[in-house]
Amino acid sequence: MTANEDDEPSYIDYEAFLDPGFSPSLFANTLVLATNNSNDTPLDLSTPLSKVLFDAQEIDSHIDLLTTRSAIPLLTHTKEQTDSSTKIISEIDNQVKSLNESYKQLEKEVIQKHAEADEVRQVAARLWETLKLGRAVGRCLQLGRQLEVQHSEISSTASAAAGGKKEDHRALTRCAHTLISLREVLDRNGPGEEGYGLNRVNAIRSLQDSVIAPIERSVRTTSEQIIREFAIGSATGTATFAQSEETKARTVSAMITLYLISPTAVAKHDKWTPQLLLQALEVYLRNALQSSITSLTRSLATLPSLDRTLAEVSARCQNIVTLEIILDATKVPTHPLLLHQKQSSEKSNLLQPLLAYLETGSLASYFWRSMASSLSTRVVEIANRGGVSARTLKSRRNDVGDAIRKCVIRGCQPPSTVSVNKGKGAKADSEKSGGWDREVAVMVGSVVGNLGR
Repeated sequence: MTANEDDEPSYIDYEAFLDPGFSPSLFANTLVLATNNSNDTPLDLSTPLSKVLFDAQEIDSHIDLLTTRSAIPLLTHTKEQTDSSTKIISEIDNQVKSLNESYKQLEKEVIQKHAEADEVRQVAARLWETLKLGRAVGRCLQLGRQLEVQHSEISSTASAAAGGKKEDHRALTRCAHTLISLREVLDRNGPGEEGYGLNRVNAIRSLQDSVIAPIERSVRTTSEQIIREFAIGSATGTATFAQSEETKARTVSAMITLYLISPTAVAKHDKWTPQLLLQALEVYLRNALQSSITSLTRSLATLPSLDRTLAEVSARCQNIVTLEIILDATKVPTHPLLLHQKQSSEKSNLLQPLLAYLETGSLASYFWRSMASSLSTRVVEIANRGGVSARTLKSRRNDVGDAIRKCVIRGCQPPSTVSVNKGKGAKADSEKSGGWDREVAVMVGSVVGNLGR
C-alpha cells in the first residue's frame, strides 16, 4: 500500500521494491555508494545497515497500523471465507459419502465376485495343466512299459534263434516306433505342448535313464550288428533261398530301425539324413574293404593262395551287390517326426541317401575303386621289396590280371538265391556283357600296372 492510499507521507520508495526487476544486490550496492566515498578504505557499512533496519521497522509499523485500522473488514472477510469453506466441505462430504457407498456396492457386486471368479479360473487352469501333465506322464509310462515288453521279445527271440527256432526280427522295428512315440512326447517340451513340464517329473527322468536310454542303445547295437554280419554268399557257396530271404528280412528290419531312431534334430537349412543307418552301412563297407585289401595283399605276396582269396573278395562284393539290391527295393518308411520332409516318389528308397553320402553311383563300383586306390601302394611295396614273391608276381602278371578280371565280374553279379526287380535285372544283364569294364580296368591296373617290367 502506498502513501497516497494511506493519506500519510512515506519516504520509502515502494515502487522500487515492487518493481519486478528489483535486485537486492544492486539496491545494496547503490545504498553503500550513496553513504560512502568510493575512494574511502575501509567503507562504512553501519550507516547503510541502519538505513535498511530503519526502513524495515517503518514497514512493520505501517503493517501494524493498517491491520489495526482494517481489523473489522479483515475479520469479516475471514469469516466469509471460513463459512464458504465449511459449506463446500459439507457438500464434498456428502458427495464423498455417496461415492464411498457406491464403491462398496460395486465392490460387493463386482470386485469380490470377480476375485472369486478369478480364483476359480486359476484353480481350473492349474487343474487342467495337472491333468495334461498326468496324461502325458501316463502315456510315457505306458509307452515305456510297451518298450520293455518289445525289447524282451528281442532278447527272447535271440535265445530262440540260438536254439534253432525262428527269430522275430520285427521286434526291432516295433521298438523303434515306440521310441519315436516317446520322442514325440518328450521332445515337445515348449509351453502349451504335450511334453511341457515332464522334465520336472521324477518318474519320467527315471524312465529316461533306466528304460529308454539303455533300450535305445541296445536296439541300435543289435541293428548295427545285424548289418555288420550281413552275408548271403561266401567263398565256399551261397545260402539256400529260404536262408537268403530270412537274412534279407532281418537286414531290412535292422535298416528300418536305424533309419527311424536316427537323430531328427538338424540345422535350419540342412537336409535330414538317416545318420545312424548311413554310419552302419559305411562301417560294413569299410570292413569289407579292409578285409579284402589285407587278404589280397597277403595273397599277392604268396600266389598259391590267390585263387581262394579272390573267391572270398568276390563273395564280399556279391554281398555288397545284394545289399544294394535290398536297399533299392526297401521303400523309405514313414517317419512321424519328419512328416514335412520332401521325398521323390521315384527315388524314395534307402539306397539313394547312401549313394549320395558316399558320392557314388553304385556300391560295387565304390568297392572296387576304393580297393584299387589302396591296393596300388601295397603292390608297389611288394615290387620294390624284391625277392621271390616279386619275381613270381611279375612273371605271372597275365595270369594274375586275368584272375582279377574274373573276380571283379563274378563279384558284381548277385547270388543266384537273390531275386532282383526288373530294373536291377536288366542292369545286371547289361553288366554281364561288359558293363563293369571300367572297374575291371581299374583293379587290373592297380596290380599289373604297378609291377613294372
